[in-house]
Amino acid sequence: MKINFDEQINRQNTSSVKWDALKNVFGKEDLLPMWVADMDFRPPSAVIDALKERLEHGMFGYTFVPDHAAASIQEWVSKRHGWTIDTEWIMYSPGVVPALGMAIQALTEPGDRVLVQSPVYTPFFNMVKENKRELVNCPLVLEDERYKIDFEAFEETIKQDVKMFLLCNPHNPGGRVWTREELVKIAEICKQHEVLIVSDEIHSDLVMPPHKHVPLASIDPSYGDISVTCIAPSKTFNLAGLQASSMIIPNPHIREKMAALQKQQGFFTLNAFGIFGMEAAYRHGEDWLDELLEYISGNIALVEQFIEKEMPEIKVMKPDGGYLIWIDCSRLGLSDEEIRDKLINEGNLALEPGTKYGLGGEEFVRMNIACPREMVQEGLDRMKKALKST
Repeated sequence: MKINFDEQINRQNTSSVKWDALKNVFGKEDLLPMWVADMDFRPPSAVIDALKERLEHGMFGYTFVPDHAAASIQEWVSKRHGWTIDTEWIMYSPGVVPALGMAIQALTEPGDRVLVQSPVYTPFFNMVKENKRELVNCPLVLEDERYKIDFEAFEETIKQDVKMFLLCNPHNPGGRVWTREELVKIAEICKQHEVLIVSDEIHSDLVMPPHKHVPLASIDPSYGDISVTCIAPSKTFNLAGLQASSMIIPNPHIREKMAALQKQQGFFTLNAFGIFGMEAAYRHGEDWLDELLEYISGNIALVEQFIEKEMPEIKVMKPDGGYLIWIDCSRLGLSDEEIRDKLINEGNLALEPGTKYGLGGEEFVRMNIACPREMVQEGLDRMKKALKST
């Protein structure tokens, strides 16, 4: 099996956010889009075949998630991450962001304090604020081009009547894969102070060797009792448009609260294509994923080598996992608005501005390199054109 990840596929006019929403987001259409976190690769052929078979059947009535689909999640988590779960622990949502919203609504009350660690995935902030909870921030510490947790500050913040902590592991945008030791410290502090943990582990399948993803809830049963783990095939296999994700919840009382909330919302299942695509990916996508990780690793190396040689004033945070590159432009002496303007109008390049990720994201940009290598090279050339002259 050898996948041609170098193939360039025209995604325009497919209602692609990444490619077709450039005018709305950046004000220009003729940009190279390396912003939204989806891939410019087709998913495993087994997924496409499963969707074709389901389509050709021609009947699209009400659906439910069958036991064998739940078993595919169970087997995937066991094989890839060494976590033995029961299928009854699995609940579903259209995506990880809706799952965050469900957890906040079901497990906290309006006005409750919810902790995040910036810079972090933008919906962490949005879901807290939109649900009328109080956002509390304990920023990560940048040290030697890597993020670390100040555990003393973390615990002091937790003590201030925090009810829930939103964990991002692997971290977006920095790509840190938190170690077992770090996760134990997080969980012990939260357990001691009766704080629930919602762990966004959507990038967990994209960890680069020698790093290894450890699901927080897998470390100790008591950690499972205080946590909701959110996973999905969307980042792993480029299936975000199928809108299928899972929440692994060992604690039955938490599941009951989540189920009650879903009843209030009228949510009861996933769509037909999400169900079939998800199961096919988990059952038949492992070889494809292993080749993808090798290819992404090559793209990461290209970015590191290019920037070190051509733009040494810019620093790259090499990701432990994921296909997002967090780039420090602070040494350029430019404001965030100037960086954005130069990238868009001089480089014709669409990157995510670091300010979207909260305190600590200033003067950073996020580059998505899950695309053909030729496109990565083009993006780097455009970045150099935009920023080298400063």
